[in-house]
Amino acid sequence: MAMQLSGSINVKMSTLLTPFSVPAHPSPPIMSVRDRSYRQRRQHNRQSVSTAAQQGEGLQQQQPQPPFINTRPKSRTILTDPALAEMSLSEEEIEADMASAAKTASLWELLNNPEQDGTIFGNRARSATDANVLRRKGHLKEQDFLIDFMRRMHETHSCLEVMTKMEKWVNEHRKDPLRSRLKRLVPQLGQFFTPLHLVDAFLEYDEVFKLSRRKFIPPNFAELRHVVNIAQIHASAKNLRLITFDADGTLYADGCHFEQDNAMIAHIINLLQCDIHVAIVTAAGYPGEAHKFEGRLAGLLGSFRKLNLPAEVTDRFHVMGGECNYLLRVTPEDKRLEFVPDEEWKTEEMCRWHEDDIQYMLDGAEMLLMKGAKRLELEVSVMRKPRSVGIIPISPTIYEVLEDIALSAQTQLVANVPFCAFNGGNDVFVDCGNKSLGLQALMTFLGIQPHETLHVGDRFTLSGNDSATRDMCSVLWVADPNETGFFVRLLLKDIARSSLEAQHEQTMRRKLLLDV
Repeated sequence: MAMQLSGSINVKMSTLLTPFSVPAHPSPPIMSVRDRSYRQRRQHNRQSVSTAAQQGEGLQQQQPQPPFINTRPKSRTILTDPALAEMSLSEEEIEADMASAAKTASLWELLNNPEQDGTIFGNRARSATDANVLRRKGHLKEQDFLIDFMRRMHETHSCLEVMTKMEKWVNEHRKDPLRSRLKRLVPQLGQFFTPLHLVDAFLEYDEVFKLSRRKFIPPNFAELRHVVNIAQIHASAKNLRLITFDADGTLYADGCHFEQDNAMIAHIINLLQCDIHVAIVTAAGYPGEAHKFEGRLAGLLGSFRKLNLPAEVTDRFHVMGGECNYLLRVTPEDKRLEFVPDEEWKTEEMCRWHEDDIQYMLDGAEMLLMKGAKRLELEVSVMRKPRSVGIIPISPTIYEVLEDIALSAQTQLVANVPFCAFNGGNDVFVDCGNKSLGLQALMTFLGIQPHETLHVGDRFTLSGNDSATRDMCSVLWVADPNETGFFVRLLLKDIARSSLEAQHEQTMRRKLLLDV
């Protein structure tokens, strides 16, 4: 089948329907000398008109000379090509045209083969560079069964209808978690330790971002996550006694430390002064080396010393390292970190772990990690610690590759001790235990209940090490330290408001007692 186009050109319909493809080394765009000269004359004329107009308006700025002026050459060159002869270009102009065309062809070749010159794309492998540009960033970091269900509801419901139904179903689920309607709709759903006033949270968020006024674009994953976070903050503020934070990606950027100018330092100190326990629950583990934990928190500990905080305040700060393997506290005199003896805080389950089982699990995890790296042709280095093992890419890679390795280890590893296989964003690790066990031990040690606890983290996906905390307490899902700061400020405002309301209530009670 063919289609007749203007100019008596026959084009096959199959050619039009064939998906667009680019040759391996496409040729540079070709412009005839006639077209080039004509465009140069038009450019020169436009610049001349613009210069005259500016001079007429009294502008004193001197206009730069155009790069090419097609004036009549003094010497003429006899050319055999009729098109070139008609243009009557000089030898100098022809040489300039040829040099320009060669330069264009060279640049075109460079753009299609960036590995020829490392100055444009750096030393990264071309495949990783291209994939990093083309892939949909952050898609795998947006995995949540409940929020995905809320997104699908917007296909048939308005924003306010979704929040109204979800708030009702959450309340029903809290009363009967195993047979609730929400459990049937989202089978992977866990517990809710507090009520969630999603309608009020949505109205508060909608006042700024106008989600309900959109006609064609429903709320995205991040916006629904923000609404749930706001509802959770309002629900937790009144009874909050313990708040825990993931470290990398939550309190500070991945691979960084707590510097003196970190805005979260003031927030943590304010929380401590509000009689709230604060703990950092991190995968980083340094057995017997408290100074390495101190190095990661140098800015925070330095602020403790500069402000000369009393021991009753700093005693409420702890660090849970290696997911659940090491607990540290602040010394009252010099504000350093020290290990809490295992027998004081570890649960009976943790005490029953045998060292042989732990090493057997780590051996199997290392084998699976290396097998996954080999399958995906990823060059890595291995880091082995007493309670963890991980791989760190040597060559450039992308998030999806690490995700696949983490999920492979998570699903294939069989062990006699609990473990956590997770994608750290820049590496993949398998740790003995998990953050859920760490939170359970910390809450028991401090005598705090699940509904009085809130965990803040950035990795609640299938391969994230924060996901396990959902079994123990309420959570806040943040994307980066900036979001953490925003939500903690909101939390502090709610805590202050709750404190004022409690004081007012006590005052009224005293008045009533005096009247009686």
